[in-house]
Amino acid sequence: MTKKDILIVGAGISGLLAADKLQKAGFTVQIVDKGRGVGGRMATRRIGPGRADHGAQFFTVRSPIFKEYVDQWVADGSVFQWASGWSHDPNTPAKQDGYPRYAGKNGMTAVSKALAPRFDIQLTCKLTQIEQKGDGWMAISENGDVFESSNLLLTPPVPQSLALLDSGKVSLTETDRSALEKIAYSPCVAGMFWVDGKVNLPEPGALQRPDHTFTWIANNQRKGISPDAQLVTVHANEAKSWEIWDAPQEEKIEALLAGLRPLLDSDATIKEAQAHRWRYAQPKVLHPERTLLASNLPPLAFAGDAFQEARVEGAALSGLAAADALIKE
Repeated sequence: MTKKDILIVGAGISGLLAADKLQKAGFTVQIVDKGRGVGGRMATRRIGPGRADHGAQFFTVRSPIFKEYVDQWVADGSVFQWASGWSHDPNTPAKQDGYPRYAGKNGMTAVSKALAPRFDIQLTCKLTQIEQKGDGWMAISENGDVFESSNLLLTPPVPQSLALLDSGKVSLTETDRSALEKIAYSPCVAGMFWVDGKVNLPEPGALQRPDHTFTWIANNQRKGISPDAQLVTVHANEAKSWEIWDAPQEEKIEALLAGLRPLLDSDATIKEAQAHRWRYAQPKVLHPERTLLASNLPPLAFAGDAFQEARVEGAALSGLAAADALIKE
């Protein structure tokens, strides 16, 4: 075991962009993630010969800092512009609001996969606790792996980060804990359907309805990431997601199919269907700053999409802000 300057928990966009900035600043970085792949909620799944994005569906660019990264991703082919607006009605063309919506080539995981080879990343590494060790940190996985570092960056959903610190008996100040415990998230149950037949969605192949039971329905083939099979993603809203959260998988799929069925031609058939639960899908109570640097502890920063801005861009900027905070420390 080699002690690194910085341990980053989470290989999503926050963790990866933080790692990029920290490594360029000369720090040694170790990233760990409990998943089988990088990207976090920028997730793509294969079903049959097709692909479906089932977490984050696209991202926008509003800040000059993030634009620099996105321009590079577009130039190297990791990312493409999908649309500049969505329709809220299946029979109405999409409204063009001027903000490009970007997606990853072959799926939203493309950005993370392009970044990942630069770093030392250990996947399928589920941490069970993080504890303070001297003037640094020690993290322990369920397989007995131990990671030591001088600095720590936590990018998972905040309740998961707090649980890791609690397991290691790390005492945050009352102010820091209170600020972090105010953060709250909405869940989402996502369905992915392999459809044989016509799916009646307006251009560019997606429907966004924030006030509907099924807030998002998108055709991944028309999106351009699934040329060999027509896979459709359906997202349920918070109320419907809680309603079916603990239901058997077949019931989840049937509930989500109820949102898709009105958009299918009468002769369309479902060849395969899957459902996935996102417990921390959408932050609904945000921390007001881009990052939180813990007080009275060895350097410890929190980052993610619950810090100031609940978007892919917000997660990216939060990771960069956390890296800046640790560099200053």
